[in-house]
Amino acid sequence: MDHSDPAGRPAVPHGQVRGWRGTTACRVVGITYRQLDYWARTGLLEPSIRRANGSGSNRLYSFRDIVVLNVIKRLLDAGVSLQNIRKAVDALRSRSVKDLVEITLMSDGTTVYECRSAAEVIDLLRGGQGVFGIAVRTTVTDVMGRLAALPGEAPAPAPAPLHPPEQTHVRHIGPVPGRRPTAS
Repeated sequence: MDHSDPAGRPAVPHGQVRGWRGTTACRVVGITYRQLDYWARTGLLEPSIRRANGSGSNRLYSFRDIVVLNVIKRLLDAGVSLQNIRKAVDALRSRSVKDLVEITLMSDGTTVYECRSAAEVIDLLRGGQGVFGIAVRTTVTDVMGRLAALPGEAPAPAPAPLHPPEQTHVRHIGPVPGRRPTAS
């Protein structure tokens, strides 16, 4: 998970993870909770901090997740099919925020192209492939501004074990698979 601003500086204090609930992500991106839920359930974009674990649990989205959600929304608004958006998101999935700000996504409404320089953008435009572009750096800055006034939260700590380690006893009942019983 990457929680840094466009310059690569941490957006939250070092060592702390901050996330935003689905309702906040929806408000920042401009989508419905139903869309967000569908995208998470179908694997388009699952929250990287905390996934839903049954009824009543809340997903927790990272800053990077919300940037990618914003890109998804903008591609949908431009008429790109969800199938092609999935391909683009797969290509962006492992990228840090620092890497994402260097990318401009271009599309002709069908295919999504990744450009890393002005020359690549110009080449696409000359070839007629680019109809619109998304400068991810601008998206990152926009999302940072919108999230600044909204409450974030740290993920809940991992639950404590049921028994302290020194009191935990493992007992085998029956033969261990792959082992022959020994005579006592």
